Amino acid sequence: MVKKDQVIELKIDKIVNGGEGLGYYNDFAIFVPMSVPQDRLKVKIISVKKTYARGLIEEIITPGAERVEDLSKVTFEDFQGCDFAMLQYDAQLKYKKLMVEDVIEKIGKLKNIPIFDVIGSEDPYHYRNKIIEPFRKLKGEIITGFFKRKSHEVFEVEENILNSKLGNKIIKELKTILNREKVSVYDENEHKGILRNIMVRTNSKSEAMVVLIINAPKVEKRFKDILMELKNKVNEIKSIYISLNTKKTNVALGEKNIFIWGEKNLTEEIEGINFNISPLSFFQINLPQTKKLYRTAIDFFEDIENKSIIDAYSGTGTLAMILSKKAKKVFAIEIVPSATRDGIKTAEENNIKNIEFINGAVEEKMLELINSGEKIDSIIFDPPRKGIDELSLLKTSEAGIKEIIYISCNPSTFARDAEILNKQGYTLEKVHPVDMFPGTSHTEVVGRFIKK
Repeated sequence: MVKKDQVIELKIDKIVNGGEGLGYYNDFAIFVPMSVPQDRLKVKIISVKKTYARGLIEEIITPGAERVEDLSKVTFEDFQGCDFAMLQYDAQLKYKKLMVEDVIEKIGKLKNIPIFDVIGSEDPYHYRNKIIEPFRKLKGEIITGFFKRKSHEVFEVEENILNSKLGNKIIKELKTILNREKVSVYDENEHKGILRNIMVRTNSKSEAMVVLIINAPKVEKRFKDILMELKNKVNEIKSIYISLNTKKTNVALGEKNIFIWGEKNLTEEIEGINFNISPLSFFQINLPQTKKLYRTAIDFFEDIENKSIIDAYSGTGTLAMILSKKAKKVFAIEIVPSATRDGIKTAEENNIKNIEFINGAVEEKMLELINSGEKIDSIIFDPPRKGIDELSLLKTSEAGIKEIIYISCNPSTFARDAEILNKQGYTLEKVHPVDMFPGTSHTEVVGRFIKK
């Protein structure tokens, strides 16, 4: 047994689901974030439970072979909040596959499922096309950055390794202007001060949208002047907004997003379809990997050209519209009205005729569709992290849909849902993980289920 604040020597045996390393001290399990298999470490115990403890790295005595070369980096903050960046990239992909295998077997209770190697990224850095950084004051200077693990304390980095290079350039230039102008920074405890967050969205044409989020009831001329100076210094800025957020909340964007200058939207292209991106739009963070993810999912359909497909949880219809280029007909079901409206608008702009947008809950609208006499061949699910509610899965089975393609950003809930589908007579034929977020322990998966 160990005690809190005790420093022990520990060898890491493996990485477990969630991305932490696991080692044993006198047969007692110790979980250590930012550790690598075969690391020999000095670890300080930070919490002790009945069957395990957690510790942080104090010192690397000898590194595991898969650790990155820079041994001075040992903490979550050293790696800019990237909880897998201590691993060389090939090793990240290897362990992500092992974690997917583990949850499918342990949570899904399914064995011998064909799981392909993880589809990796050509460039595991600077892939984020959207970033939101909070403002803070440090030693009299305005900074932006990341929250330290499990806190609201912000730390600044020289260069954000995941943000697009253009996004980094804009934020750096903005901080120079804000410090010169001595603008006050929002204090969440006092609920006073102006600057809350900066959001930058970029596209593959190296164009940027800037959204300055402030604690103010209206837009003052000085903030417009600051943003005009910024766009004169960075020519790639094509769209500027100010978001007014006067609430005591952790939600970054306010309810009023005031258009200031330029274009109202950025545009992005996938598979020949142009999508409009506004401050509130949901759009995948990593575009090159998104294209691989969607291509993988579409390739999982058999005889797609002759199929009518439901896209459940369709959001603004990105995947539904890409599917419509190959499928006979696509029905996009989404519960959020504004997302459905955005999808209809994009489909009209791109002259897509074989798609129908339906607003409402999946489990209700799917059965309505089938009961109306519409023949549905397949369904594709791309739900949020919590997965699919059981009723939707049972209704899918009840509706007699034979083929399910399931995209998941959370392998654990995917595995849980796979067990439910298995009990309904569906076989999980294959799984292909995709690395959407290099440097983090997150993995996206695509699975194909068939009802025999």
